[in-house]
Amino acid sequence: MTGITTTLKELHRGERDLEHDLLAAAERHRADHEFHHVATDVARWSREHTRRLAEAGRAYGLDLGGPADNPTPGALAALREKAAEALGRRPEAGLLLLHDLRELHLAATRNSLHWEMLAQAAQAARDEQLLELASTCHPQTLRQIRWTNTMLKELSPQLLLTVR
Repeated sequence: MTGITTTLKELHRGERDLEHDLLAAAERHRADHEFHHVATDVARWSREHTRRLAEAGRAYGLDLGGPADNPTPGALAALREKAAEALGRRPEAGLLLLHDLRELHLAATRNSLHWEMLAQAAQAARDEQLLELASTCHPQTLRQIRWTNTMLKELSPQLLLTVR
């Protein structure tokens, strides 16, 4: 196994996990409409990255599979929605949102580091397809990082000062 294949596997898992975590956080904070919609939108980027990484992995003999399907049964979805609505009215929901944002930020940052490593390796190996993949996907990961960072900056003062 080469360093490139190891990085492809790590990045594939990281993007798949980030998509899952973004969607789970979006459900948990459904009452915060802005967060819910943006988290759902940026999760699509990670889903696309996962798909593209699986395609790229084939050239290196990897079977990474595509993005994991996340079906949500109807009864479970309704229960999550009711819980999110109830939690959305409690001060503890703010701390949970900050926790989720911190974890999302760290996960996206970890993926960003892997994209950077992959781009450097692709450049050294003169692998134009892999370099194009990293050059296309990494900016979206950087946008995920900027979004979580902005949300943390905006929400921290308000939420940390109001929770008792």
